[in-house]
Amino acid sequence: MIRVLAREPFVAATIDTLTLWDLPLNTPAELIGFTDTLSDRYCGRLQEFGFHSGEEISCQQQPGFGAPRVFRVSNATYCLDQELAEQVLVRPVGASPNA
Repeated sequence: MIRVLAREPFVAATIDTLTLWDLPLNTPAELIGFTDTLSDRYCGRLQEFGFHSGEEISCQQQPGFGAPRVFRVSNATYCLDQELAEQVLVRPVGASPNA
């Protein structure tokens, strides 16, 4: 028997879920999805670039002073600013999916 517990709809509230901006340098993670506040336009565009649930993603560069960061996903490299990267939800590889 499988028991389903009611959870808040905001995924980032779980302990093992981070925003892409909070992902440590060179730490592999699984892309979970996007926050509810991300517009459909941006969500669609990111998916065109390969940002799909289940994809492995990592931060390649973290320049200082709030500069955009460089992320690797789907065998390509993209630069995202903080405002957009905080709308992408990830789970570090090895973290429990049922926290």
